[in-house]
Amino acid sequence: MINRIIDFSVHNKFIVFAITAAACLAGWWSMKHMALDAIPDLSDTQVIIFSRWDRSPDIMEDQVTYPIVTAMLGAPKVKAVRGFSDFGYSYVYVIFEDSTDIYWARSRTLEYLSGVLSNLPSGVKTELGPDATGLGWIYQYALVDKSGQRSLAELRSFQDWTLRYYLKSVPGVAEVAPVGGFQKQYQVNVDPNRLQAYGLSINRVAEAVRQGNVEVGGRLIEFGGTEYTIRGRGYARSLKDFEEIVLIASENGTPIRIKDIGKVSLGPDIRRGIAELDGEGEVVSGIVVMRQGQNALDVINRVKAKIREIEPGLPAGVKIVPVYDRSDLILRSIDNLESTLIEVMVTVALVVLLFLWHIPSALIPLITIPVAVLISFIPFRMMGITANIMSLGGIAIAIGALVDAAIVVVEQTHKRLEQWDLAGRQGDYREAIIQAVKQVAGPSFFALLVLAVSFLPVLTLEAQEGRLFKPLAYTKTLAMIIAAILAITLDPALRLLFIRLKDFNFRPLTLCKLVNNVCVGSIHSEKRHPLSRALIRIYDPVAVWTLRRKWWVISAALVLVLVTVPVYLKLGSEFMPPLEEGSILYMPTTMP
Repeated sequence: MINRIIDFSVHNKFIVFAITAAACLAGWWSMKHMALDAIPDLSDTQVIIFSRWDRSPDIMEDQVTYPIVTAMLGAPKVKAVRGFSDFGYSYVYVIFEDSTDIYWARSRTLEYLSGVLSNLPSGVKTELGPDATGLGWIYQYALVDKSGQRSLAELRSFQDWTLRYYLKSVPGVAEVAPVGGFQKQYQVNVDPNRLQAYGLSINRVAEAVRQGNVEVGGRLIEFGGTEYTIRGRGYARSLKDFEEIVLIASENGTPIRIKDIGKVSLGPDIRRGIAELDGEGEVVSGIVVMRQGQNALDVINRVKAKIREIEPGLPAGVKIVPVYDRSDLILRSIDNLESTLIEVMVTVALVVLLFLWHIPSALIPLITIPVAVLISFIPFRMMGITANIMSLGGIAIAIGALVDAAIVVVEQTHKRLEQWDLAGRQGDYREAIIQAVKQVAGPSFFALLVLAVSFLPVLTLEAQEGRLFKPLAYTKTLAMIIAAILAITLDPALRLLFIRLKDFNFRPLTLCKLVNNVCVGSIHSEKRHPLSRALIRIYDPVAVWTLRRKWWVISAALVLVLVTVPVYLKLGSEFMPPLEEGSILYMPTTMP
């Protein structure tokens, strides 16, 4: 079968080149449209249920968290449910099985949550968290007022009511979370003595404020053949409006208002933390959270484009200062892979040129590497693999083996042509090349497949380990399979295209002639190559000595292995390698 594929490839070179070119174009398109990120997303498929109620943690646990947790236990594909209760807050994490669609999971969560909402105490506000993961934190900015004319409360209001909605409209953004500043509140500071004197409760004050800050709708009134809609405009727009809200009427009909039992003022909400920039003072910050499954680099670029679009409309003196931008790490990761690819290709070309001194033979591995890498991006994108340091690391691992088949075929072709030359050049040199390719193409093909399947056990990993290492195994395996296919299709076609009869020169060769023939690119005998002869003179006695004393060599190797055991036992272990991201975020915690 492999020989027939080789025969078809060498007799239909341009068909092979056309198919390869089309596959490369498809691979280029797939590479440009792959989701890019710095590291693989290790998060579970989870939905967060967030509830608010101003009660103590034990009350939150018994009356809010527990009913929600028990309701979620029966949802399909749910792997675990975790509940956490804090003062005034309840968090329920619903963990679904791997590969569960996030939006299917959110729909099932809402479906099972609807049955428990009616049983929760009055006043509990429950909502779902954003459709994002733990790696959704892709961009952060700070609002800085260089003029000093605006307070933190004004900056926070601008963040919450203007800037946030601009950025949430960017495709791929799930949430823009505010940090720092002061949330402005209308606060009613009640005098308990006056409250007791009038016989009022604090609940009555809260209810009066709530009812006094609403609009109501009436019916219609007909006047002159025209209908007019009646409404009562009751929104409070100033401190005075709140002060005039009536609580109750006295026995003689005198209204008792908010200002009679306390004072209304503007003040901040209780803060659970601050945001400070570079030790220069407090600022208001915003965290852009990416929707799950999106291209992180594209979303960041769209966010930055939106910020540039709205910057001219910012209040005078206010600037948006980037604090964290993951695109820098993503681009550095891609640049690292590109430089590694270039280094490998240059190294392979130099080695082939140094030992064979034949430029066309060096071009074949140089063509095979980028072609195999490009085509491998087609199945990558079809499988939904994200381009990150682990998946791209799989390509980097495979690069060393991608050129093995090409180099083996180069060496075998040169040896066969040398034998053909010594035999008086009987027959067509093309047949000699084809026979040389057939002799080693089959073993090389299966050798690459063996290397490819060596990472298949990694695919059995589950949970976080699987999400971390499976992209590497997939990319390495697929790249090796594609390289094996190219070894029996593209490689033979290129071999016949690049090697010509005028390249053969098996006469004795000195180092000076070797340098002079670099532009000619002639094929020379291995035994007459000055570098090869020097290495063979070193290798031959070592090989003979080793074969004569094989038990000594094996024993020494075993001793060396045993010596490494104590060292291995003292090595540390870590789930992920250290990653110098280049961004420092200092988050101290203390007693409030």
